Amino acid sequence: MNPNRRSFLASSAAALTGCSLVPSFKKGDWIDAHVHVWTPEVEKYPLARGYAVSDMRPPSFTPQQLFAHCRPEGVRRIVLIQMSHYQFDNRYMLDVMRQHPGTFSGVAIVDENAPDLAATMTQLVKQGVRGFRIYSGKATNLSAWIGSPGMATLWKTAAELKVSVCPLINPDTLPLIDKMCEWYPDTSVVIDHFARIGMAGGFKEADVRNLLRLARHAKTHVKASAFYALGRKKAPYTDLGPLIRQVRDAFGPQRVMWASDCPFQVDPGHNYRDSIALIRDRLDFLSETDRAWMLRGTAQKVFFSSAAV
Repeated sequence: MNPNRRSFLASSAAALTGCSLVPSFKKGDWIDAHVHVWTPEVEKYPLARGYAVSDMRPPSFTPQQLFAHCRPEGVRRIVLIQMSHYQFDNRYMLDVMRQHPGTFSGVAIVDENAPDLAATMTQLVKQGVRGFRIYSGKATNLSAWIGSPGMATLWKTAAELKVSVCPLINPDTLPLIDKMCEWYPDTSVVIDHFARIGMAGGFKEADVRNLLRLARHAKTHVKASAFYALGRKKAPYTDLGPLIRQVRDAFGPQRVMWASDCPFQVDPGHNYRDSIALIRDRLDFLSETDRAWMLRGTAQKVFFSSAAV
């Protein structure tokens, strides 16, 4: 893409989101936009039906364990993503947020089929939640799932509360998310892990094209994350560079945010530093402004701003 065109697109994206072109930041004050935490205290925080203690791998990943990885790399704030083995019981995540004021934001999981969905979302937002994760789970008909009455309520309520819908999806769901973005243009959307493009090893052109197509929706964002699981799945992860460049060019850095996806990023064979270093140090096509947005500014805007409650 022509550099002048990219600058124009970045300026336009900043105007659409009501943000200044260059975020105010201090090096070493980064935000990790995607981390899961859990505790071995299963009596206090029971697992959802269908999950066992053996599903918790590692057995524990508490804030203190997280801090040992992220703080040496200059990460001071974190967006917590509700872990699936707790399902709709967001209490542990909320308790962690309360215990560390100013450090965490949260993305909750709710039952989109519950009759009190809008009220539940409102109460969670009052407690600091700034996003709601959706994933197809065991749905066999993706169209019916994403177009269900409950999902309509979730997307509409998220827009009213000025928080985000955060899809954990595979590439085949991207056209459906595109349609939802058309139907709910006021809803902020954050796509996790590049929609898992590259999980099978290669980056299919059609999948990348469908992801980039979402850039036409002004309130849609992408997480550059889960590097351990994509492409060659091997540090220094530079094979992801072309995909990151395409996403940066299409969305502008103001709508791209880095995230580690811990604790999975620190599984054997991987580490935290290699994840943040890909954006912070290793991709020379990223400008300092790009890095500022991707490592802090975008997540600050989306997950640490005030909601409408």
